[in-house]
Amino acid sequence: MAYIIIGVMGPGSSATPTQIKTAYALGHAIASAGWVVLTGGRQAGVMEAACQGAKAAGGLTVSILPSANGADRSAAVDIPILTGLGDARNVVNVLSSQVVVACGLGPGTASEIALALKAQRPVILIEMPPGAIALWQSLATGPLAIADTVAVAIEQIQQWLAP
Repeated sequence: MAYIIIGVMGPGSSATPTQIKTAYALGHAIASAGWVVLTGGRQAGVMEAACQGAKAAGGLTVSILPSANGADRSAAVDIPILTGLGDARNVVNVLSSQVVVACGLGPGTASEIALALKAQRPVILIEMPPGAIALWQSLATGPLAIADTVAVAIEQIQQWLAP
């Protein structure tokens, strides 16, 4: 069985309540579509919310953790991948995802968006500051979409995954 893995990237402790709510809805919608949710796996912000949303929908969650011991792992993670790589694990997050959804923006998320664009992974931006959208649009040479809602993000993923 081939799994479709959708990465949900976003800020940890600096995530806003709106970003957390959106990430939960993203995780739920991705899992409801039958796809696997991949995050950075920590018990904070967008990572935690996306995993919780996926679990509420009966979905499978995979997380690429920065630590070697998984002490900061979300309880909503089914498959933890312990890397000991710190922030360098961001490239693993991106390359393991068929589509990257960036919900909100922080330094780690910015690195994941940049890595995804460089690797030609399709990227969806949601809950993104307008100035940041302009920056990513200026750098994109591959698929990049802006979503105002979770439903629009899911529709875009379906279009990109269609044969």
